[in-house]
Amino acid sequence: MTLQSAGGAGRKFPNRSGTARGSHRSSLVFLTDAASNPLGLNVAIFTAAAVLVWFAGVRLTRNVDAIALRTGMDHAFVGMLLLGGITSLPEVANVATASAIGNPALAVNNLLGSAAINVLLLAVADAWIGRRAVTGVVARPSTMMMATLCMLVLIATAVAVAVGDVDLFGLGLASLIISALSIASFRLATGYDARSPWSLDTHKDGDDDGSDADDETMEGRSPGALWARVALDGAMIFAAGYALSQTGDAISQQTGMTSALVGFALLGLATSTPELSTVTTALRLRRPEMAFGQVLGTNFVNLSLLPLGDALFRGGPLINQLGQFEIVSALLGAALIGIFLVGLLEHRDRTVWKMGYDSAAVILVFGLGLGLLAAL
Repeated sequence: MTLQSAGGAGRKFPNRSGTARGSHRSSLVFLTDAASNPLGLNVAIFTAAAVLVWFAGVRLTRNVDAIALRTGMDHAFVGMLLLGGITSLPEVANVATASAIGNPALAVNNLLGSAAINVLLLAVADAWIGRRAVTGVVARPSTMMMATLCMLVLIATAVAVAVGDVDLFGLGLASLIISALSIASFRLATGYDARSPWSLDTHKDGDDDGSDADDETMEGRSPGALWARVALDGAMIFAAGYALSQTGDAISQQTGMTSALVGFALLGLATSTPELSTVTTALRLRRPEMAFGQVLGTNFVNLSLLPLGDALFRGGPLINQLGQFEIVSALLGAALIGIFLVGLLEHRDRTVWKMGYDSAAVILVFGLGLGLLAAL
């Protein structure tokens, strides 16, 4: 089977059935054989895993919020570090498996698809909650710093795909640079509130003391018990996210969709399911900084996974297998974040259809971008 990479250069990938599949399965025993299941069974597993991820994500957000209240940690930092890191576990599983079986388009487009879809989910949650424009409530300078840095990393990814990569001890140099930029951006944003010269009246902007947080998670549980629950929630998200990735890949084969579009749309949405539940719960708890931190933190973690894909893919740097589709994917994610950044800077509570104007613009631009990607 020949899969066409987004750049137009054909690359031979192993047939995902028959002897080629068997050889891969014998060397990578952690892979399941979801493609041999009936389509209906894969859809059922996919749906069940998505439901499990949703409930685990809701529990995770409430427990992380309780930990932040108990320890006094900043909610933007907690969202970026804990929620962002834990909800990236499905992407870790998918990048590892897709790269190992020789499908770089599926691996990288899952990361880029998640980057754009995570921002879209923030807009959807804004409409779902329907209280105020989410960017009219966020007041932390670190949130704007995170958004700016995430845009730059995505633009750097698009540039790397356009220019190409070189091999460095079995890893791509550009992948290493993008990973380093992601980690450095993560670190730079975490301490920005303390360094920022900005002074904002967050109480006036609607940031409350968390009185709406779930009493069950705040009372009657020790910090150790809360951390144990977070670990359990993370384990469930990883397991269910892995099932989403494998059945999503199998569904793509059984329906005849291309790897690039499947990685961006189907797997990007599947592995972003934890973000939808955690973002929605964070907004219900009136933790908009946690919601933004979770989305942008997840994007930082995801983009730092490129060297992992390089290490497992035997055909050279992943970036050299990509092209126009991935460039547009990365720039779409950057554009969506840029729209929210404008809303954060404007800081106005202007809504349309129960969502902020910027959220409506994000949904519109994402739809146009998805149409462009489908055309590519």
